[in-house]
Amino acid sequence: MTQQSHPAGDAGRRKQPGRPDGSGVPDLPDRVAKIYGDLDLSTVPAFAGGFINFGYWEQPPGADRPLTVADRVRSEEDLYRLVLSAFDRPAGRTALEVGCGRGLGCALALREFDLGSVIGLDAHPDQIARAREANAALLANGPTPATPGSPPAPSGALTFVRGIAARIPLPDASVDCVYSVEAAQHFRELTGFAREATRVLRPDGRLALTTFFARGPEAARALPELLPPYADGLDVPHVIDEAAATLADAGLRDVRVRAIGDRVWASYDRYMAQQPELRDEWPRRYLRAYETGLLDYYVLTAEAPDGGGGAGEGGSAATAAASTAR
Repeated sequence: MTQQSHPAGDAGRRKQPGRPDGSGVPDLPDRVAKIYGDLDLSTVPAFAGGFINFGYWEQPPGADRPLTVADRVRSEEDLYRLVLSAFDRPAGRTALEVGCGRGLGCALALREFDLGSVIGLDAHPDQIARAREANAALLANGPTPATPGSPPAPSGALTFVRGIAARIPLPDASVDCVYSVEAAQHFRELTGFAREATRVLRPDGRLALTTFFARGPEAARALPELLPPYADGLDVPHVIDEAAATLADAGLRDVRVRAIGDRVWASYDRYMAQQPELRDEWPRRYLRAYETGLLDYYVLTAEAPDGGGGAGEGGSAATAAASTAR
């Protein structure tokens, strides 16, 4: 196939000292390192607001008016809200976001879900730097009281740590909630992440993850022909049933899957159709991939194993299949 550029194009290009092409970041494929380094994906129109996700549109605005930037940002925030709502009674608890990007979702989690603390983990040093810059006031001052007319203030502590999903730099049984929003498609394999999420969860902890997955093995083989991010090494076409089984095999219990593509792809495509800055048409192929049965967007949830922290105990592909709901 003819390779086409990433939607970032040359927008937001920022040279990084010591790696002028954005590559050369340890533990990251060059394409991932470049997109989140030199090209800074958070600056492109497709990801208005800097959250870097396709968004969740529970009630899209009517077709009688264009979608605004505010609508797009709200959709990205709402995807975080959907994932974070999977945690029962999160107040005062400790949460870990794997693949935190600029840390905007971490701040939202603190502000709206009354968590005691949130740790943002990202593999790219530039993203950690951006997260610390974007949340500098919160990091410097800690929790502050809300002022009249302003959004509720974050209630807990915020920390950003560099690390990869397959080697989370946290102690065993150290967090209550592990969540990840549109990051797992970059993981070269899911086994390490599943093992590490199981390890760091406390006995009553929970995992919530959302991203897009191939619907089956044949779809996984076909996706690189349609979508350049799969062909150029940015994304990996993980299969949804295999992903659920991997979580169960790591010892996580009650693995559940919910497809939410009907509230993602059509509205995202509608917003993208309005973007005159978009040089390539291929980002709108995600809707085609969804409509032709190649991929969908999913939320996966799971419980920590009995006793917590023990990877690979009691999990199986059969357990995942039995408890998967679509």
